[in-house]
Amino acid sequence: SETRRSTHGRAASRQAPKPESEAHAGPSPPPRRILAGGEPPANQEVSYGLNWAIAARGVVVKDKVFYNLEPSELQKSGTAYAERLSGTPLHVKGNVIGGFPEISGAQFAKLLKQVTFHLSSISSLYVQDGAIGSSAECDAKVRVISDNPSAIMSLSNILQKIPDRAISHDTCPLTIYVASSISTNVRNALGSGTQYANGVAVADIERSSLILCGKAFADSAMLKDALTALAAPILSARGGLPVPGWLLSSGGSIVLLFAPVEVIKSCSEIQDVLVSTDSGVVICSKQSSVLFPTKSRPPQLFTKPATVVVVSSDSTDALPLVSKLSPGQAAYHFLAGYEDGKFIPAYNRAPSPFDQLALANSLFLHLKKDKTPTYLINAKSSGKQIDGKDLMRLIELAQSNGMPDSTKPEDTRVAELKGKYRGFISSKFGKCLPEEFSF
Repeated sequence: SETRRSTHGRAASRQAPKPESEAHAGPSPPPRRILAGGEPPANQEVSYGLNWAIAARGVVVKDKVFYNLEPSELQKSGTAYAERLSGTPLHVKGNVIGGFPEISGAQFAKLLKQVTFHLSSISSLYVQDGAIGSSAECDAKVRVISDNPSAIMSLSNILQKIPDRAISHDTCPLTIYVASSISTNVRNALGSGTQYANGVAVADIERSSLILCGKAFADSAMLKDALTALAAPILSARGGLPVPGWLLSSGGSIVLLFAPVEVIKSCSEIQDVLVSTDSGVVICSKQSSVLFPTKSRPPQLFTKPATVVVVSSDSTDALPLVSKLSPGQAAYHFLAGYEDGKFIPAYNRAPSPFDQLALANSLFLHLKKDKTPTYLINAKSSGKQIDGKDLMRLIELAQSNGMPDSTKPEDTRVAELKGKYRGFISSKFGKCLPEEFSF
């Protein structure tokens, strides 16, 4: 078992027996000191158990481990938040959608070996546990092993806090390795001559692992994309449906919103009622939650969405401002992700291990089973973007569930737009769509 340790720097027993829960094949790592916040240790076997757990991830503790420190404790010791970065390269091993550069298994293994050797050679390690998602039944536990306390502070702003020992009982936690002081050899492990100014991130879906080199830990947007992709198979295996949308709280009920990210960013009225400004929702059998709650708003669990809204942008007015959809129509528009001449399948540009058609079909089955009222909103009127107040008004109109099915007659504009949808979807996904999918 694992608990948090005292900041008094009390040395752990060198003779503590190995806990069965942290069994690890290979040479025994020596038990080392555990320094962390919280109450003094209840027993001295805890530090040994944590060392075994870290060793199971390929890292042997050389001297000290600072475990589950609060950001305030780190700040008191002089640790500062790193300057935010963007555009950090992300490489992904595994079958993912999104056009991200892939790496081979040999490349990932080489980089992981170099990173774990580096982490095993330093005198102070920082270990932090957290989770993606706020539902204990359907979340993905995460363990961070870092050489840099600033990385712990950055990642603490992304991950949800979890009880001590929670990760010990998890069957498939994610592991984040942070090697901020990387050598040229580590940088070049992805290919001879490849250079990265601020660092690089490498994810392996099958290993449930993420490697952050250099200052990559300071790129929150990239981190959330990588962690969303890594967590998706775990959340799905636990009965959840992870989707690239937003939860909106309005009128005492929850709305599941799918929309182009540009629309969300341009509407402050929408952002004010979002549970999280970051995309990422998981729908469970009776609950829904966001993957990355906004820190200024306490994480909560919600009932399943009472309404689903799909937002598209069409400046030709072929799409009505608001119309009611069947589950099959909702899945079709979600799959297309139409944005005024462009298609962003499933409204997602980030890497995803899920086939977009399979994801749309899962959404269709959820909507059909729960009989969730679903609406399509056109974010443009007469060729212009509608403002946040008008979009919010349309969402509230959809929430009223009093709208009839759209009966707008089909003219040449509608026929032309239907043709665009058919052409894109058939070229992207073939012609074997579920028969319920329709415009």
